[in-house]
Amino acid sequence: MMIEPDDAVRVIDAVTKNLAGVARNRSNFEKLPDTFWGYFARGHDAKGSFAVILTYSEKTEDVDGLIGMYEEWVAKNKAK
Repeated sequence: MMIEPDDAVRVIDAVTKNLAGVARNRSNFEKLPDTFWGYFARGHDAKGSFAVILTYSEKTEDVDGLIGMYEEWVAKNKAK
């Protein structure tokens, strides 16, 4: 099932506004670890829910492992 274009626009708009708000406040980044960190944002509207995970690591395998974990979860939990 594909997301409708108008829904995609609303999701991206909400995510960018949320991330811009976080990015404007330097204190949000003061206590982050040096090598690996992530940011989770969740939102919803009348049609459904969405979540975004932004991850940074100095090691590629950290990010790849996290993506693999979520791909596994989706494969197990995707509605048939």
